[in-house]
Amino acid sequence: MKNFADSVRQAEAALRDLFEPTPLQKNDHLSARYGAEIWLKREDLTPVRSYKLRGAYNAMRKIGAANGHFVCASAGNHAQGVAYACRHFGAKGTIFMPVTTPQQKIAKTRMFGGENIEIVLTGDYFDQTLAAAQEFSRKTGATFLSPFDDPDVIEGQATVGLEMLSQLGGAPDLVILPVGGGGLSSGVAKLLAELAPTTKLAFAEPEGGASLKAALINGAPVSLPRVDNFVDGAAVARVGELTFAVLGQYQPEQVFAAPEDRICATMLDMLNIEGIVLEPAGALAVDVLRDLPDLAGKRVVCICSGGNFDFERLPEVKERAQRYSGLKRYFILRLPQRPGALRDFLELLGPDDDVARFEYLKKSARNFGSVLIGIETSSPENLTALCARLDAQGFGYRDITHDQILSEFLI
Repeated sequence: MKNFADSVRQAEAALRDLFEPTPLQKNDHLSARYGAEIWLKREDLTPVRSYKLRGAYNAMRKIGAANGHFVCASAGNHAQGVAYACRHFGAKGTIFMPVTTPQQKIAKTRMFGGENIEIVLTGDYFDQTLAAAQEFSRKTGATFLSPFDDPDVIEGQATVGLEMLSQLGGAPDLVILPVGGGGLSSGVAKLLAELAPTTKLAFAEPEGGASLKAALINGAPVSLPRVDNFVDGAAVARVGELTFAVLGQYQPEQVFAAPEDRICATMLDMLNIEGIVLEPAGALAVDVLRDLPDLAGKRVVCICSGGNFDFERLPEVKERAQRYSGLKRYFILRLPQRPGALRDFLELLGPDDDVARFEYLKKSARNFGSVLIGIETSSPENLTALCARLDAQGFGYRDITHDQILSEFLI
C-alpha cells in the first residue's frame, strides 16, 4: 500500500510540467533579528504567486482533466490556481467569484485561464458565491474543486514540504505554517510526520479568523461567529473537516494568532528591507516569529504562502502598520471656540510630530468644538509625551486609535 509521502512524490514530479521548485532562501535580516537560521519558502513565486496552484493541479490531474469541466468558488488565489490548471490541461472551468471581487483579481484570473474558463460574478458575500457554485456543480455534473477540504488538494499542497526537505538537505528544527482552511498546513504536517518526525510545527492564523485554534479548543471544527476579512487568503470561518482530521492532534498552544495591524507592519518590513512583496496571508508565518519562544540557534522555515497584493491597498497597510507601531494616533480633541485656541494646541506638538488629519466634527457646546486629529511621529514616545502635555494644559481629548467602531466611522 502506497503511503502519503509516495503519493506526494508523484504529485511533486508531475508539478514539474508547470514550474520548477519555488526557492528556499535563507534570510539574513530575520536570522540576525532572532538569533536563528531563518529560511523562507517562497510560494509567492509560483506562476500564480501562491501555493494554490499545487492543489488545484493535483486534484485535476488525478481526476483526469482532459475534456473535464471543473467549478470553484473563490475571490482570489484558488480561482487563479484553478484557472491556470484548466488552461494547462485544456479543461473547461467555471469560476464563481463574489460581485465585490476587485477588478484586478478578476482580470488576473481571466488572464491565467484564457478561453478555457468562464467567470460568474454572483453574491455579495462568499457564502452566497459558494452556494451558487455548488448548486451549479449539482445541476451540470461539473466537478467541484474545494480550496482545501479535499484529499487530492491536500496532497498537492504537501509538495511544498517535499521541496523544502530536498532543498534544505535535511529536517529543520521548526516549520511555521500559515492556516486558513488547513489545506497547506495539514498536507505539510502529514508529510513531515512521515519524513521528518523530529521537526516541530507552529501554526499561524489571523487574529480575526482563528478557526484552527477554536477547533482545537472545542475538539472539532466550529464556525466562528465573525471573521475579519483583511487577511483574505486565510480568513476562514471554519477549518475543514478533512484538514482537521490531521491537525486535530496538535495543541492550541502551537497556534499563534497574528493581529491584523501587526501583519501590516510585517508586510512593510519585508517590502522595505527585503524587497519581498507578500499578501497579508503570505506574511503570517514571518509575523508570528516574534511570538515563538526559544528560537535562538535553531533552523526555522517560514512558509510564505502568497504574494498577490494589490498595491491600491498599500495606503491602508501603511496606515494600519503605523497605528500598530505607535507612530500614528487619532484623537477627538475638545477645542475651545476662541481665537488662539488652535495655536495653543499646535504649540504643544513636538519637533517630529506632524498633523496628518484635521477635521471639525461638530460644536458640542456653544464654546467648544470637537476636532478629529491624526498625529504622525517618528517614535511612540513622542505621542506619549504629547498626551502628557495635553493633560498638563487641560485639553480634553479621547484617543480613538484602537476604538474599532469609531475608527470605522471617522477614520
